[in-house]
Amino acid sequence: MTRSTHRCVCGARLRFRQDMEKEPGAASPTWKCKDCGTPVPGTVAEKISHQHPS
Repeated sequence: MTRSTHRCVCGARLRFRQDMEKEPGAASPTWKCKDCGTPVPGTVAEKISHQHPS
């Protein structure tokens, strides 16, 4: 299975759940870049949130 990655507008490379912050209180999870707080697109964030460093 291919790993998903996302390049944030701040330049950060998001590869794992640890690279993002989950927005509390939302009905469906909303993820943001840990470095700058920019929202990550839902489908990409969902894939990344299930990846763990190996």
